[in-house]
Amino acid sequence: MEYDLGLVLCAVAVVFIAGVSRALVYLTWRPYATTMAFRKQGVGGPGYKFWSGSNEELKSMQREAMQLVLDNHCHDITLRVQPQYRKWISQYGDVILFWFGPKPRLLISDPEMVKQVLANKFGFYHKPEVPSAIWALLGKGLVLVEGSEWARHRRVVNPAFKMDKLKLLTGPMAECAKSMLEGWSDLAVQAADGRGEIEVAKQFQELTADIISHTAFGSSYVDGKEVFFAQKQLQMLAAASILDIEIPGHRYLPTDRNITKWKLERRVKNTLVRIIRGRLEASNSSFGNDLLGVMMEASQQQRGQTMSMDEIIDECKTFFFAGHETTSHLLTWAMFLLSTNPDWQERLRAEVLQECGLQTPNADVLNHLKLVTMVLLETLRLYGPVVQIARKAGKDMVLGNISIPKDTAVMIPIMMIHRSKEIWGEDANEFNPLRFENGISKAAAHPNALLAFSIGPRACIGQDFAMLEAKTVMAMILQRFSFSLSPKYVHAPVETLTLQPQFGLPIVFTPLHAPH
Repeated sequence: MEYDLGLVLCAVAVVFIAGVSRALVYLTWRPYATTMAFRKQGVGGPGYKFWSGSNEELKSMQREAMQLVLDNHCHDITLRVQPQYRKWISQYGDVILFWFGPKPRLLISDPEMVKQVLANKFGFYHKPEVPSAIWALLGKGLVLVEGSEWARHRRVVNPAFKMDKLKLLTGPMAECAKSMLEGWSDLAVQAADGRGEIEVAKQFQELTADIISHTAFGSSYVDGKEVFFAQKQLQMLAAASILDIEIPGHRYLPTDRNITKWKLERRVKNTLVRIIRGRLEASNSSFGNDLLGVMMEASQQQRGQTMSMDEIIDECKTFFFAGHETTSHLLTWAMFLLSTNPDWQERLRAEVLQECGLQTPNADVLNHLKLVTMVLLETLRLYGPVVQIARKAGKDMVLGNISIPKDTAVMIPIMMIHRSKEIWGEDANEFNPLRFENGISKAAAHPNALLAFSIGPRACIGQDFAMLEAKTVMAMILQRFSFSLSPKYVHAPVETLTLQPQFGLPIVFTPLHAPH
């Protein structure tokens, strides 16, 4: 018996020593060897610290940057949002090695290298691991799935985003916007000076949520508000955990954060199931041709482009969030830029009135709003909702002339690239919509320099929807109101997965016409 116990203890000791050895290799030798391999290729960076990598330096810079308040005309918001990338690029150049804990990350800001990563058609660059809160927020939908699963999902939902179908949605989009703008008019009428003040960031969140509910899911903001409310809280949880190094198994522990996350997940799922069940009960021979209908038709297929009910729920999570979050921030920042550039506000208003007067703009009118389009593109350049893109090498790769080992994360700092003077010219930090006068491909030194919707096979499937929606709403605002920044506004952009004004966007607006 003592002999058996000795063997057991010996085996435990061997396993323990082997585990410690692997951990030490992972936490010390591997980072050292990786650093040396990149250094030989001329790639530098902030250096690796045991366990934390570059995280402590990164968090320290971000905490300090969050104390900054910018001038309203300062568009170099990297000072506040991406101070670490700003510092590292100035120190180390366009290719930088840094560390997320013991995991290497390669920051690339050269547009040709970015194109090689994002436009790769062979799936050599995958989506990296994300915090469990992001899975809870987006589900296993189009944004996060990979390979053949992604291709199948894309084929299923693609018909819902064809331009001929999207053009039919401008009417419902306008109806939703009209309801919001009538509220603005009522507010101004009640004011002694005939001017109203409103925090438009929250208004646009509710509006775009209403629009995606109506146009993609055949419901309303009231029906979907449980989803949006829960997703907003999940977004905050995800943003708070984005720099945390997850310990294996931690996501399954009943911590306060995990318990909150699980409750929110259940709330989202229960609401989505109710919406889907309502469509099932209401359908006769067809589920409809909106996004939900297209997915539900796919769930009835026996082979080929099929989609399970769990997959439909996950795609609903993705499109409920992405379908309103990005456009609401595009509208918010466009209002900010037009408020601080009244000459451009007048130019856009003149264009809208010339093309459609006071009539509700339709798809054909929107197609002729060149100046509005240019301003929205410049807004996406300066204040795009997504500030960086992440990929992971699925095998050993050569990027430019840099050899990248398998599983290395590749970070693309959109915000920094959008402000590069080498790419965009000396006025890169200035608001100049005329740079897009001849289209996106000719706006900069590289044809793929605008990355707001990404590029390549994984480019945002909803970008045409978002632009139609933004143009519809912006045109209707310009028809009805002039507007300026409230003195209460504080220019403090912040990233919480998406870029938004930390303290909202209070706007003072004046109706241009007497209410009917």
